[in-house]
Amino acid sequence: MEKSELKAKAQEFRKEIIDMLFASKSGHPGGSLSCVELISAVYNKMKIDPKNPNWEERDRFVLSKGHAAPTLYCVLADYGYFPKEDLINLRQITSHLQGHPDNKKTPGVDMCTGSLGQGISSATGMALGAKYAKKDYKVYTVLGDGELQEGLVWEASMAAAHYKLDNLTVIIDNNGLQIDGSNDKVMSLGNLRAKFDAFGYKTFVVDGHDFDEINAALDAEVKGCPKCIIAKTVKGKGVSFMEDNFGWHGKVIGPDDYKAAMAELEVK
Repeated sequence: MEKSELKAKAQEFRKEIIDMLFASKSGHPGGSLSCVELISAVYNKMKIDPKNPNWEERDRFVLSKGHAAPTLYCVLADYGYFPKEDLINLRQITSHLQGHPDNKKTPGVDMCTGSLGQGISSATGMALGAKYAKKDYKVYTVLGDGELQEGLVWEASMAAAHYKLDNLTVIIDNNGLQIDGSNDKVMSLGNLRAKFDAFGYKTFVVDGHDFDEINAALDAEVKGCPKCIIAKTVKGKGVSFMEDNFGWHGKVIGPDDYKAAMAELEVK
């Protein structure tokens, strides 16, 4: 897809996310809206076959910040893994679209996630498996920045560097907020670029809402080590009263909120 089409898709996905979360009366608006461009850009690069979700040679995607599942579901539906009509059933007991990704229920989901830190660990294992099997598929994973407070993230990172997993791309949705407030107040992350560099990644810092910058980092050739893309984003991106507001991490969208959010998204 060209940049103009990706931008149009991102706007469509944001409206679908609000629709889904309003209908479900639960979920995570802020972190779903912040990673729309990131997941859209990754899938635009991936080698996949929606008609054969378990194709062995496919690239893999792991949403380590599993609470942002609505964004992943919008992208998967757009690629034809399942009908878009399914989206409105998010979080219903009879739906295959659970509150966090479930690879036993949803076509196109490569890993069950939601327990923070485990997604990057699984992605590292997938990338290592590809190396051992001499397969050329790539593995991508998206993490929340609050998730970096989990020790599993750094254990996986040591392993990824030790095994020279240049088929692994780790993307950080760096919106600066988590459920209880700003990362700096809850548990400061310090200099993320320096940390990932020290753990053995080739690190890039980009505007996480700019497709040109995201694509350039995704396309950058890296040999002999994993890649990390630190994407500066805005929690709640696209809806002014949700933007940069940690209160919208997991807040229910009421009727008035829904009308206001959709009115904004319709005119952008």
